[in-house]
Amino acid sequence: MRIVLLGAPGSGKGTQAQRLQAKYGVPQISSGDLLRDAVARGTELGLKAKAVMDAGQLVSDDIVLGLIRDRLNRSDAAGGFILDGFPRNSDQANALNALLNEIGQPLDAVLLLEVRRTTLLERLAGRRVCQKCGTVYNVHSLNGVTTCPRDGTELYQRPDDKEEVIAKRLEVYEKQTQPLIEHYSKLGLLRAIAGEGELEQVFERMEAAALAKPVPAAAVKVTARRATKKSMKRAKSATAAPKKASSVAKKSLKRQAAKVGRKKSTSKSPQASAKSTRKTARRAVKVPVRKKAARRKK
Repeated sequence: MRIVLLGAPGSGKGTQAQRLQAKYGVPQISSGDLLRDAVARGTELGLKAKAVMDAGQLVSDDIVLGLIRDRLNRSDAAGGFILDGFPRNSDQANALNALLNEIGQPLDAVLLLEVRRTTLLERLAGRRVCQKCGTVYNVHSLNGVTTCPRDGTELYQRPDDKEEVIAKRLEVYEKQTQPLIEHYSKLGLLRAIAGEGELEQVFERMEAAALAKPVPAAAVKVTARRATKKSMKRAKSATAAPKKASSVAKKSLKRQAAKVGRKKSTSKSPQASAKSTRKTARRAVKVPVRKKAARRKK
């Protein structure tokens, strides 16, 4: 299972990724988590990333791809991975494809969680996070509780989950993700999933999509060509239908004419009928004559 997760903020892709990770034992790899971990451990890439972030700049794709390469080389990623938060644009997608092909771990699928905008706004504005374990909750399901049910830690609202920030985040996501949707659709990897409903229902959809076999881009093109051929064949059959009907009619007329001909040939002419009558009459006359001759001899 080697997949990339796409979904707007609040779509629930993080929650579903954790469920896939727990069931199949493949690591969930978030670019943000990788950066924070590398900085905390003081790795070479982590130090480079820290210097860039301290300068108020964006971390380059080369650094992020280097972190992903290092993470995928660990033993727990040998059976697959779940990439969350990367790629974010077409250039990153192309670079990621090159990296995964290089290390022999190409993608199996790209899962897109689709959720209505109104639902996203409701989820994000009500989202609360445990500061200790990182579990995400929603105020609509907590019934007024402000602490984590697991460890009692006070829940907090992330700064980017405030209403004035949410609309901007969604706009940025839509601009970034649309090219990715087109990119992975052409590769035959995209799987769109309805992201609303019960958690278990959404998970079942994600699981089925994640385990589905990828559709090569060539196969998608072949399907389109076959459809065109079929439609052309149907159109050709439709235009040939009148000709076919005409041919059938002609054959029917010929068969009828042949039947009439056979009847004429087998029916007797007046002369033949008269001749046959005369023969029958002679036979009828001769019989008594022969009988009389026989009697005279006696």
